[in-house]
Amino acid sequence: MKRAEILDPERVDAFARDGFVVVDDVFSPEELSSFGQAVDAAVEGRAGADTRKIEEKSLYEQSFVQCINLWEDSLEVRQLTFDARIGEMAAQLLGADAVRIWHDQALYKEAGGRETDAHQDRPFWPIAPPDQVTAWIPFEGSRLGQGAMAYLPGSHRVGLERFVDISHLLQEPYDILSDPAVEAIEPAWIEAKPGSVVFHHSLTVHFAEPNASDRTRRVYCVIYFADGCTRRSPIPHLVPDRQGIAVDQPIAGEVSPIAWPRDTDELPPTPSTRPPRLGFA
Repeated sequence: MKRAEILDPERVDAFARDGFVVVDDVFSPEELSSFGQAVDAAVEGRAGADTRKIEEKSLYEQSFVQCINLWEDSLEVRQLTFDARIGEMAAQLLGADAVRIWHDQALYKEAGGRETDAHQDRPFWPIAPPDQVTAWIPFEGSRLGQGAMAYLPGSHRVGLERFVDISHLLQEPYDILSDPAVEAIEPAWIEAKPGSVVFHHSLTVHFAEPNASDRTRRVYCVIYFADGCTRRSPIPHLVPDRQGIAVDQPIAGEVSPIAWPRDTDELPPTPSTRPPRLGFA
């Protein structure tokens, strides 16, 4: 099978070193507008009935409006989730011959929204090995003061994997930025142009600032994993649970289909089981 070659070696090396990389000019202005409108409509369909003011919401909900697996709701969103360009980039960054979808999600940080607590993604996910990458797509670009992201360069390589309860439901979040393994690492704040995609590894420590602007920070994410990853624990999670996947079994099925490469231009069909409306990622 032909390996991915869409990214230059310098970007791949930067991702391996830092655990994140910015790829500019992936989407044209026209594509960005069309995809953004599709995700906006899908988020409205999921969360539009919630009329609470931001101060009335839980701390987790104040960080962002989160809607998972929107590709199941909308054909237009599905076209973004299974866009071959970002799927191929994800495969190259992971060094994988094929990648599957873990899930997609909208992360819309409202005006006045609080910070997103520093965390790693993989502790939330019962998947092994840690061969996952998130494509973070800001529809209007990303600027400081508007909920920009920060990453701890190289934090995916230090052997740290620590659960942080960013929901604030079970316990106060662990201060991972003060963990001895990463406390000396200076955060890298990212500003990205519209049309860019920011990729980060599942073990990279990352967080976002509050949104001090008067506009919602509209971000869409697609999380990919290398084909062949297995379920590592019985911890409940919508991806393996909906597919009846047991511990140590490969994660595959209609909820996590191959994203790249695909043998046909046809998009994956809607799964037969309906997705839960909420979930942590």
